[in-house]
Amino acid sequence: AIDAITHHGSAEQKAMYLPNLISGKWAGTMNLTEPNAGSDLSVVATKAAPAGDGTYKISGTKIYITYGEHDFTENIIHLVLARLPDAPAGVKGISLFIVPKFLVKPDGSLGARNDLKCISIEHKLGIHASPTAVMSYGETGGATGFLVGQANRGLEYMFTMMNAARLGVGLEGVGISERAYQQAAGYAMQRVQGKIAGKSGNLPIAYHPDVSRMLMTMRAQIQAMRALAFFAAAESDKAMRHSDAAARDAAQARLDFLIPIVKGWCTEQAVEITSLGVQVHGGMGFIEETGAAQHFRDARITPIYEGTTGIQANDLLGRKIVRDGGKEAKRLLEEMKATASGLQSSADLEIKAMGAGLGSAALALERAVEWIVETFPKNAPAALAGAYPLMKCFGVVAGGWLLGKSAAIAKTKLTQGATDSFYTQKIGVATFYTHHVLSGAAGLAQSVRVGEEVASAMQRGLNDLLTA
Repeated sequence: AIDAITHHGSAEQKAMYLPNLISGKWAGTMNLTEPNAGSDLSVVATKAAPAGDGTYKISGTKIYITYGEHDFTENIIHLVLARLPDAPAGVKGISLFIVPKFLVKPDGSLGARNDLKCISIEHKLGIHASPTAVMSYGETGGATGFLVGQANRGLEYMFTMMNAARLGVGLEGVGISERAYQQAAGYAMQRVQGKIAGKSGNLPIAYHPDVSRMLMTMRAQIQAMRALAFFAAAESDKAMRHSDAAARDAAQARLDFLIPIVKGWCTEQAVEITSLGVQVHGGMGFIEETGAAQHFRDARITPIYEGTTGIQANDLLGRKIVRDGGKEAKRLLEEMKATASGLQSSADLEIKAMGAGLGSAALALERAVEWIVETFPKNAPAALAGAYPLMKCFGVVAGGWLLGKSAAIAKTKLTQGATDSFYTQKIGVATFYTHHVLSGAAGLAQSVRVGEEVASAMQRGLNDLLTA
């Protein structure tokens, strides 16, 4: 809400709402989704009728509103998508309105309760500490709303918040995964069970090869996810604050490209990682009191809200790759290949192997990108059939790239005499990732390039459903 009002609100709106939103005295929400308008916002039906005094009367129902109702703050500032009476059809006819829970007087004090209310709090699989509300606007005449910016540009304005929101959800995936890993590792080190060949006595289950594999899979993927999210955050800072305009533009292009990968890949991996957290606990992981299941349940929303994984994958393929002929994708891939070449020139065998693995994975991904750019204009369904594996492949390879860079730095530090185990651990994690995770990139890239066959098989499956 702060970003949208900062970028698109009037001077009066900024003065009235931003100080208390920034301080946390008031909270903000995003009201996009409706019962019949989920991922397809072109059918948003909430209405905004001019009241004749510069304000608008908002009426309609919004669902899945995070923190739509609570008593943590004195006021809640809802940003609501709605249609004016003469608005064009589709997404080009959506406007954005500020609709406060309590109307704000000119002196900044709170006035009357607005005509809006929470009619239900959803009972969810996870994130139980976050109230998810069904909001009703205008049951007794219309909730007072204030137009943000120009009419019919609401979706554009709302998307000002979307990059930050999607990066935030990607980081949520990282955070939940880290918590799941820490709990699983702690349990595996104190749970003594069974013997291991070549070792005497019963040992903690962390010593069992399969448990060790699960823990290292969790750890390596979390470090790759965190590196990618931080890399995107750094590009965001450059896009906003770099002194050179060309550098700001380049950083924004890179950020726009990375966002669907951070959001899509990090959250999909969060579900996998938290599931492994349950598995490490064995039967105790299936018992709620252990706490492992909560991480799994909480992580499950992350590939859904702020745009499903499918939406992220289609965004990456269509808007971020096909639209510019793959230029930004190839720019990133060139950096990956340069890093791979540098790693392969190392005298250290572990670092050299990372370079070989990264180079092979980057080449496979590059061929998949070229296939998408060539195929989409001729056969869009075939290209789109590969959207998910393409997004996942980019995440896997980008993670390997960043871990490889960190391993090279760690090796340099050790060569210079550093003794901190942090550096040896970085190399160990990157080695595991290269051989156990990055090695799967070739298969993902191949899944992209057989899109025509996959699309045909999916159509046959759909036909089976239609005739069943």
